[in-house]
Amino acid sequence: MLSFLTEPKFPKAAIGIERDSVTAVALQRGLGGQFSIKQAASVEMPTKLLNPSFLERNIQEPTQFRFLLEEAVTSAGLLARKRWSVSLPSGTARTAIITLDASATSKRESEEIFDWKAEQTFGAPAAQLRITRQPISPDSEGRARYFATAVKLSVIDEYETIFEQFRWNCGLILPRAISETSWLMNGSSGDSLLISSQWDGFTAIMLKGSEPFVVRSVTCGDKEREDELFRLLMFYNDRFADSASGRSLERLLLVGKGFSPARIAEIATDAFGRVLTILRADDIGLNLPMSSLDLDEIAAPAGLPACTSTSTSTPEGTSAFATDNCSLTCCTFASSTLGIPLPSTGNTCRNVMC
Repeated sequence: MLSFLTEPKFPKAAIGIERDSVTAVALQRGLGGQFSIKQAASVEMPTKLLNPSFLERNIQEPTQFRFLLEEAVTSAGLLARKRWSVSLPSGTARTAIITLDASATSKRESEEIFDWKAEQTFGAPAAQLRITRQPISPDSEGRARYFATAVKLSVIDEYETIFEQFRWNCGLILPRAISETSWLMNGSSGDSLLISSQWDGFTAIMLKGSEPFVVRSVTCGDKEREDELFRLLMFYNDRFADSASGRSLERLLLVGKGFSPARIAEIATDAFGRVLTILRADDIGLNLPMSSLDLDEIAAPAGLPACTSTSTSTPEGTSAFATDNCSLTCCTFASSTLGIPLPSTGNTCRNVMC
């Protein structure tokens, strides 16, 4: 269970920032626990205003970015709000499942081992990163594992500087893919898959119940997307599916415009020899109004207030990227491969697996 998504009580209004748009949304809970959109608006951003990157500068024109951010919250009728959750573009951070190879004899040694592994995984000195982690179940050899995330201090400072100019208190800051994953953490014990399509490829996160066991980011052209997805599904079928125990991939949530649901269903049928459930907004507990906004725009920002709406245990007003000992946040994905590598196809692929 990822407590950073299930335990804190964070704001019920959120902002979703993407390479080409910014969306502001406030949710309300209805009968049967279904969420609906109370207020929302989305504003397009010009090309090259935002460059989602782990290593490089993200916001190219801070003044224009601030103006469009204000326009989005104003159009949604949320300008007076000061408490927000924020979904950042996936490219701003990196996430990995980190396995500690050796047992530490002290807490200090454990921290040193983790920092070294994190530096090797994320490809940057620990002193330049804000790293958070969440323990998950040990691997098959009993070694400790962590679902860990890193963001460069210089990158998160770009966004927080803008938020501070509005005097906003941003209680939860997560990259897009993890925000979207929250819709799959609804108590199901089976395996599920998020496909988060973006302009330069897609991000995939596989979960067993509420715990990730495969995290993969693929950079590829439009023509290679379907082949890469088929390979991913075949990898799951060969490595994890088990007819004897009944383990199989049960649900797939598709967010983004790079794939069509009908084509995804065809690819899944080819890979598994059976029909895979492609989740719609209603299936994940979100009632979308008949408007210009769709699941692709709403899933990430709406996932933040939805996933934290019923919890009470963590103090409010703490950014998930704010301190070294905060709750875990994430993601786009690790710069090295841990575990079982997939065959190379020539496309840029960073993946992390159990």
